[in-house]
Amino acid sequence: MRTFLFKRLPSALAVLLAASFTVFLMLRLIPGDPATTLAGPDASPATVAAIRERLGLDAPLAAQYLHWLGQVLTGDLGPSYAIGGQVSGLIADGLAATVQLTAAALLLVVLLAVPTALYAVSGPSAAPGPSAAPGPSAAPGPSAVSARRRALAGALRALTTGALAVPPFVTGVVLVLVFAVGLGLLPAGGHASLFDAPDLAVQYLALPALCLALPSAAILARYLQDGLERALAEDYVRTATALGVSRRRILWRHALPNALPPAVTVLGLQLGQLVAGAVVVERIFAWPGLGQLIEQGVARRDYPVVQAMLLLVVAGYVVVQLLTDLLYSWLDPRVRWE
Repeated sequence: MRTFLFKRLPSALAVLLAASFTVFLMLRLIPGDPATTLAGPDASPATVAAIRERLGLDAPLAAQYLHWLGQVLTGDLGPSYAIGGQVSGLIADGLAATVQLTAAALLLVVLLAVPTALYAVSGPSAAPGPSAAPGPSAAPGPSAVSARRRALAGALRALTTGALAVPPFVTGVVLVLVFAVGLGLLPAGGHASLFDAPDLAVQYLALPALCLALPSAAILARYLQDGLERALAEDYVRTATALGVSRRRILWRHALPNALPPAVTVLGLQLGQLVAGAVVVERIFAWPGLGQLIEQGVARRDYPVVQAMLLLVVAGYVVVQLLTDLLYSWLDPRVRWE
């Protein structure tokens, strides 16, 4: 594993360096000037020029980039232009709430996707035998059970398609209208500390975590279901079925371990989508996380805040992909770290 990490480290650093340059350059290409935003619409050119000099925006772009890169390497991200305070402190304040929301959404993704995929493929594979004679107390035959499972599997596939097709901002509004306004079961927005008031924090967390988790759960469920269906079509499954091994045992002991490693890769990619989707979800449910911080930074042309936030997202992506590769290697012995 150590050799694997050392081999991946140069590429990870190269990705972060390229991302830092791209983020820095793209922000300068966006219309708008932080000095003009801070000075106000009625400020004189001399005032705007003085603010640009104070913020260091009058220096060449190469000098600005190297100065910011040095701040990143030392961990001192400097002060915010418009929001106020140190950028490191602003990120630390919002990071705990975003991590809490993302972790809850990731847990819901797994809890929703894995049972859905398993149940969709858990129907009987063997041909049904002769059913019992119909009667008032007769149990449904194998063919009826198989038909019900096929109908339920089709319904589950339709639900996952709908969850994938509907954007989070629509899902969030629907959840608020149903559970907060209509039924009054959960609060429409807000935040509470998980350590001070855990019961209240779970209530505030339920709707945004569900809204954030639904699209990723739909993708993971569809991908895992397809992987299980491919695994159940292999020759060893036919052999085990002919030997009298139960379908449940085949599914849990053989098909699921073979379908799980690719699904872990998809889950790692979806974790990045959860972080990106938190920007929209936090806005809908008034969640005080990094999503609101980056929105304020973009609206106020606060370069230090936006640069640090975008680079943090890329760094999180890199770390998640590295951990996903390590987990894939652990789940699949055919893949070696070297």
